[in-house]
Amino acid sequence: MDEARARDVLAAAGVLPGRARDARLLALGENAVFASGDLVVKVGRDAELLDRARRELAVAVWLAEQDVPAVRAAVPEALSVEGHPVTVWHRLPEPVRSAEPRDLAELLLSVHALPAPSFELPPRDLLDGVERWLRLAGGAIDPADAAYLRERRDGFATAAAALTPRLPPGPIHGDALPRNVHVGPAGPVLVDLETVSADLREHDLVVMALSHDRYGVPASAYDSFTEAYGWDVREWSGCAVLRGARETASCAWVAQHAPSNPKARAEFERRVASLRDGDATVRWYPF
Repeated sequence: MDEARARDVLAAAGVLPGRARDARLLALGENAVFASGDLVVKVGRDAELLDRARRELAVAVWLAEQDVPAVRAAVPEALSVEGHPVTVWHRLPEPVRSAEPRDLAELLLSVHALPAPSFELPPRDLLDGVERWLRLAGGAIDPADAAYLRERRDGFATAAAALTPRLPPGPIHGDALPRNVHVGPAGPVLVDLETVSADLREHDLVVMALSHDRYGVPASAYDSFTEAYGWDVREWSGCAVLRGARETASCAWVAQHAPSNPKARAEFERRVASLRDGDATVRWYPF
């Protein structure tokens, strides 16, 4: 789904106060995210994401009931428009500063303290999307690279299922990065709730460890995260397994953009090569 297609779906949905062509594009990945007036609209890449969109709305309601600072839905149901899920959200005020790792840690503590909601949350299957992302990549990537990632997926899925956690399992955010925190006048709030799951709490902590190792997050920033949370997941013997699973998924995620974006293809090839070489020092770049 490119921007033009997403705007066509946005126009067909008829949920904005203004014209779809005037909406501001905030992000284009698995969802195209548009802002207009007091609303933000997410247009999912394909119909396979409809159930996830519905669950994200349920999560938003639940977090509001639990007084966890998070983005709030403006329309209570997900729409299906021309084969694409569409959800509508209240637009957050302009940020007063960039989110920092310690902001994320404090919000994670709030989420990790929650009991399970009344509805079912899925496990955080990091590797669930690998096949779909590789399929979307098609011939834009080397078939040998796709086969390699499938093999890694299967190996890490087996290893992850056998892990013994240090923390009690329960609700997690699932994609715990500072970019998924918005700091407005009232303080930090969680955004992008589509990966909220019920699984090992360590999933949320491994994300920042990988960000430090692969994406250049400074040691001081990572230390502020572990200090605010109260524990460093790297002390846990299962850290390498969840890290490896997330690296595999992150690599495959970039692949879906390779057909239309040469920079994505180059980043995909960089990531695959570093995994093949077993070189954990190769810098990856956010995409």
